[in-house]
Amino acid sequence: MDSSDKTTRQKLANKQELPYTGFELGPIRPPSEAASLLIRVTRNCPWNHCRFCGIYRKKKFSLRPVSHVLKDIDTVKKYVDYIQDRLNEADQDTKAINIYPQNIDDDREQTAFYSALSWVRNGMESIFLQDSNSLIIKPDDLVTILFHIKQSFPKIKRITSYARSHTIARIKDHNLEKIAKAGLNRIHIGMESASNKVLELMKKGVDKATHIKAGQKVKRVGIELSEYYMPGLGGRDLSKEHALESADALNQIDADFVRLRTLAITPTGDLFNDWRAGVFNKLGDRETAEETLLFLDNLDGITTTIKSDHILNLFEEVEGKLPEDKAKMTEVIKSFLNMDPKEQIIYQIGRRSGIFSRLSDMSNFGKRKIAEQYCSDLNVTPKNVDIVIDEVMKRFV
Repeated sequence: MDSSDKTTRQKLANKQELPYTGFELGPIRPPSEAASLLIRVTRNCPWNHCRFCGIYRKKKFSLRPVSHVLKDIDTVKKYVDYIQDRLNEADQDTKAINIYPQNIDDDREQTAFYSALSWVRNGMESIFLQDSNSLIIKPDDLVTILFHIKQSFPKIKRITSYARSHTIARIKDHNLEKIAKAGLNRIHIGMESASNKVLELMKKGVDKATHIKAGQKVKRVGIELSEYYMPGLGGRDLSKEHALESADALNQIDADFVRLRTLAITPTGDLFNDWRAGVFNKLGDRETAEETLLFLDNLDGITTTIKSDHILNLFEEVEGKLPEDKAKMTEVIKSFLNMDPKEQIIYQIGRRSGIFSRLSDMSNFGKRKIAEQYCSDLNVTPKNVDIVIDEVMKRFV
């Protein structure tokens, strides 16, 4: 384990444990975990220096006591059992009966109940451990939490967590194996880039070699791995290197999934001021498409599944398994790049406004007319399209 991770844990462990105040819910989870029950293991981010991310800015990191996490699990189980008993009595689905307990007047208890209700409705198949890096806690503590989850919900199929490459690379192999055997079977790592220049620029606190080491360790112990690539993170100056170095690292890792997350610059992130000052040259949609194409073209010799499961991505349909679906995915981007600029604008505005989800939607007369009207209302031209889109996209970030 990295010395900085140990220091963080020791400082937090030395503090007197505060009393349990009820079920907690963190701020985010991956889109692929939308149906998962969220169990908060840590609060916020132990690193919190990435210049593109403002989610945890000015928020203090802390470890939740293991006893508190176990109580959260017990609270959810209590409500899951209650809901299932009510369903069995009524022989109806949860939308058809008045299932809400009358005696809940505490906000955290209500949150726990609605978390349980949503999870029951979604089939109770997966749990996601929050917040940004659950594997920073002591391995034995994580094993204790995982065992309690499995004992409470023995039919669960997947337990997932975010983790930093920096943390994973320093966990001893036998501890990572214990964690895998205890039930953690998917890890999401925010690689974002494997260019050392981009990683340093964005203050990721990790280098390419560590990304590769961590990814290979996760795969070696049999945990499913999702790596994230962020198109646009290098800006114009480092776009090519960002794509090529990231593809090279992922070729060495062969993750189960590579998830595309196009860069969005938020006012709460440190990168915002550089962008406004013209120090960081943000890519437009067309340039981002060219970079993504370069990235995909250079993925080779792996069996990774590419996912484009985020609204920030221009192409929702760029998804498939390598190598067999590579041509299909790259053809989507090539088709866009070969469009007349006016056609590109209609698609861009339609996609960014939520009208289109894929290029083929351009053939839908009704949707196209709405997108064309939006372009007219916003006075979009090839010269201002990226500025307009930056404004439209603010509601998604």
